[in-house]
Amino acid sequence: MKTNMLPGYTDAMERFRIENLSGDLIPGRVVSAHRERYVVHTADGELDAEITGNMRFAARSAENFPAVGDWVALMVYEGGLGIIHAIFPRSSLLKRRAAGQASGIQVIAANIDYALLLQAVDRDFSPNRLERYLTLCRTAGIEPVIVLTKTDLVTQEEAELLKQRTEQRIPGIPLILLSNQTREGYAALQEYLRPGTTCCMLGSSGAGKSTLVNTLLGKDLMRTDAIGKAAGRGKHVTTHRELIALEKGAFLIDNPGMREVGIAEDGTGIESVFGNIASLSRECRFKDCTHTSETGCAVTEALERGDLDRDSYDNYLKLEKEKEHFESSAEERKRKERIFGKILKDYQKKNLKNKNNP
Repeated sequence: MKTNMLPGYTDAMERFRIENLSGDLIPGRVVSAHRERYVVHTADGELDAEITGNMRFAARSAENFPAVGDWVALMVYEGGLGIIHAIFPRSSLLKRRAAGQASGIQVIAANIDYALLLQAVDRDFSPNRLERYLTLCRTAGIEPVIVLTKTDLVTQEEAELLKQRTEQRIPGIPLILLSNQTREGYAALQEYLRPGTTCCMLGSSGAGKSTLVNTLLGKDLMRTDAIGKAAGRGKHVTTHRELIALEKGAFLIDNPGMREVGIAEDGTGIESVFGNIASLSRECRFKDCTHTSETGCAVTEALERGDLDRDSYDNYLKLEKEKEHFESSAEERKRKERIFGKILKDYQKKNLKNKNNP
């Protein structure tokens, strides 16, 4: 098997395949996903693939389906169609609340080493949005890198001011100033694009994701559109997620611009991003303090003293509220699924009894 032709495929993955899967199945990596049809890169090239009926039937959520970046085991049939039988264990899974749904999950990508959080300095600059992206990354265990793009469109002083503002609000995260015109920041970016690593780009439309891909590839693979001056908004150029192989062996996952960055997590990501608030909360008088109006709240006291950033505090409360709403909606969905499952089970028992006693 020509697994050496698959960059990023490790000895541990091969051991898993040998020990747990049929010897007829070959490994591959999902390049793109279109509903339940996939493009998979194998040692013999790319092919179209589908999942088995059993995988589809057993799937309980979006997390049980292959995602861009997943390593999968598949059988290749005559005509070149692949059938995916299994997903390899994931090192990470980036996900968010599905747009327009109270409790649904949308999987963004799998097996990511670094998330490049892109935001243009000339428009729509939002530390709140960066904190949302960071929450997704911390929940998934992915290392984030903040990339402030299009620095050639503002003065050097303005770019440095935004950098300082970001570092004060969100300390301890690598930050790169990037210009596609002058190539500022590209040397620093290469540190995260080492052979075998996978980076995922997150950012709203107009943040410069597609332009970055084209620059790294040295060709116009992704179509880019200009920003409308009147609205100041970027157009959705990237329409689907795609795993792109770079020349030196790294992988880059491009994503459509995300207008909604819904939180769907257990709270660990929020606590990690807002570490100062989490630390203060341990000094609150009440263990179930909501950090809003309680007496003896160390968080609100720090806010009154000016030791806590007001915008960051407001964003924290908003994300916490979203998390609680998601959790309650998810629990209600599970409750309804249990009720439906019991009704179905009782129906099947009754149907079987009637067949045995005509």
